[in-house]
Amino acid sequence: MNDNQEQQILAAHLPGAAGMCIGCRIWWARMTPYPCCQVQWATSRQARSMTAHLLGWMR
Repeated sequence: MNDNQEQQILAAHLPGAAGMCIGCRIWWARMTPYPCCQVQWATSRQARSMTAHLLGWMR
């Protein structure tokens, strides 16, 4: 996965009015509370990437 794919996930999976994930409802017809597992995964990847960049051990 690259940063662009993580950004796409974060752009599609937004909180709805009832606190449900809009992306999960549209793509999979699932009623999932926000943040869903896709958002959690993408934000953890971003955090890991920023930490790696900050510490200088970018792969």
